[in-house]
Amino acid sequence: MPNLMINIDHVATLRQARGSHYPDPVYAAGIAEMAGASGIIVHLREDRRHINDRDVRILRQVVRTKLNLEMAATAEMVAIAQEILPDMVTLVPEKREELTTEGGLDVKGNREKIAAAVRDLTGKAILVSLFVDADASQVKAAREVGADMIEIHTGHFSDAEGSSKRAEELKRVNAAAIEGKALGMGVNAGHGLHYHNVRDVAVIPEIDELSIGHSIMARALFVGLDRAIRDMLDLIR
Repeated sequence: MPNLMINIDHVATLRQARGSHYPDPVYAAGIAEMAGASGIIVHLREDRRHINDRDVRILRQVVRTKLNLEMAATAEMVAIAQEILPDMVTLVPEKREELTTEGGLDVKGNREKIAAAVRDLTGKAILVSLFVDADASQVKAAREVGADMIEIHTGHFSDAEGSSKRAEELKRVNAAAIEGKALGMGVNAGHGLHYHNVRDVAVIPEIDELSIGHSIMARALFVGLDRAIRDMLDLIR
């Protein structure tokens, strides 16, 4: 079965809503690991709307599984990653006006910029993943710029209305996963996955990890974070 990586950004979102010091995403990371998560994900955005520099520095000290730092391919973010040394970095597109990441990186259209970021990060022994749409040409471009792995954007599948459209999008995710493995990369998947659709993606044998945040945090409001994670793990298994 694929490993489950937990995105804890929304714990920081709740904290920032009141400008308080709680709830602390660092505590959430500890609960997630004890519940069976294989790693912790945080997105350090340029506008610092939720996760901040302090969070990332402390998480680097306390996370005992794997710390995945999502970030834009900018000089500022690359420098922070080179200093903090997360276990892996996932490069994602970022727009200030978006509510959440809206799609995959255009690796083909930004080869030089992304290749430079990948080189700078791998030079510090940081594994690099690229968040890409389920598109064979983008998967191939990810390999060409030196990425160790890809994360397939599952948002289009998750948002698809109707069984035929959902099946079509799932087929694209499956094909991208096969392509990624054939090119020798690790294959992760995430965005929009929830308790009613995760099994469709979890059964794809080429997928190594699933990255999930929003649906787990939403369920945690009612049943607690430990239970929400264990429920998701049961579905994946």
